[in-house]
Amino acid sequence: MKSILVTILSLASALAAAQTPSPTLKSILLEQLKTTHDKQDWFVPAVKAVDGLTFEQATWKEGTANHSIAQLVSHLVYWNTANLAKFKGEKPPAYTNNDATFLPIADKAGWDAAVKKLDAVMTEWEKAVESSDDQKLKPFYSTIAHISTHNAYHTGQILYIRKQQGSWDPNKGVK
Repeated sequence: MKSILVTILSLASALAAAQTPSPTLKSILLEQLKTTHDKQDWFVPAVKAVDGLTFEQATWKEGTANHSIAQLVSHLVYWNTANLAKFKGEKPPAYTNNDATFLPIADKAGWDAAVKKLDAVMTEWEKAVESSDDQKLKPFYSTIAHISTHNAYHTGQILYIRKQQGSWDPNKGVK
């Protein structure tokens, strides 16, 4: 009787393991892109980090040496767009130097457009990775992983600035 129970448990475990697909590099990269975009995980994604910000809050700076949230969003839009263009075999936007990618935003309409563009380019990245095969992804594995790291880094800066100015609701994920 004991050996039958052990056999049944072993078969159940094997069946459960067989039904759970092993993660692939593609699925890991896609998860990283989603969690730095709009999927809440153990850190706050970019779209949630900028949600509800007024133009005034987005352009606020502590001192002259720091970037505003709006400038950080411009920077993220630039680099996500440039790398996506390369991934798609298109010409990336012009580049002079990294400092020039932290563009100031002049008004509320510009801020609203930047937030929409950030969401759109990150969504487009997810769709591009999801629809690509390993042969297409292989030369870009490292770049895509670094994009997610870069997005998470600057999202952390955005949250820090929001905490400084008192515009972050800690119930949204970071206390």
